[in-house]
Amino acid sequence: MKTLNLVFFAALSLMFLSSCSNQLTYFSQNLYDEYRWPEQELKKIQFYTSQDIVLKRELSGGSSEIISGKIKIENGRQIEVVVIRKGTPGAFLFSPKNDRFAISFEEDGDSPRYLMFGPNPKFNDRYALLASEWKRNSGQVTYDGKKWSVTSDDAYATLLVDMRKIDKVSVNSRVAKGRPID
Repeated sequence: MKTLNLVFFAALSLMFLSSCSNQLTYFSQNLYDEYRWPEQELKKIQFYTSQDIVLKRELSGGSSEIISGKIKIENGRQIEVVVIRKGTPGAFLFSPKNDRFAISFEEDGDSPRYLMFGPNPKFNDRYALLASEWKRNSGQVTYDGKKWSVTSDDAYATLLVDMRKIDKVSVNSRVAKGRPID
């Protein structure tokens, strides 16, 4: 009987803990089309990264201003690195085009710090990291007003959302009954 109670308590605890966790879903063009959120509603949605994104840029010999990155020495060159870890929360800033989102993963300083995401047909139209150009093993993105390199693995980084929180958004609506004249 004691073992049965212990198993029951463990199962109940596991159900409780799993109900508190995020139910993250890939953000896709289909999801966006289904809900048709305007920009002010998109700013209320918490986005997350599906995997690590590593930004690198070589510092010029003279001056450098390090704000949020780390300095590494690779083959005698100074490299600034910014890592956005898997699951990092991000916020929608603006949409320069119909199917492009500027997502910020850190507080803005003097210049906006965001990455661009858009639907990728190769990934079921999930919103994936966009680069100005992709070469075989790397791409180039703009972040904090500067050009950064990313690896081809970063092309698989997509946006995730917590659907339970999105589904809890309620819409207040009413129907006007009309106003007759006396």
